[in-house]
Amino acid sequence: MADVEVTCINKQPRNNPHEGITHLGGYNWWWTRADVIRSMKSGTNTFYTMKNGVKSYLQVVDGPNGEYVRTYANGQANDNLLALNECKVK
Repeated sequence: MADVEVTCINKQPRNNPHEGITHLGGYNWWWTRADVIRSMKSGTNTFYTMKNGVKSYLQVVDGPNGEYVRTYANGQANDNLLALNECKVK
């Protein structure tokens, strides 16, 4: 299992604070949210963000509009994903 850092996201609509992450990315990769969830659920990869030296791991959450990902650190949900920059797609 690979431990993969998420450094950017794409959202639609960008201003909605809790919904709409369509893609996640990092160094040399850019995947749909569905691909990230599939990879996590299969046990292939774990994903995390890094802020102030603290790793926050992504977990899959079953929400009212389907599955989405959220970060957790020290047993607490946080908004680290939403604070990431927009992914620049080539």
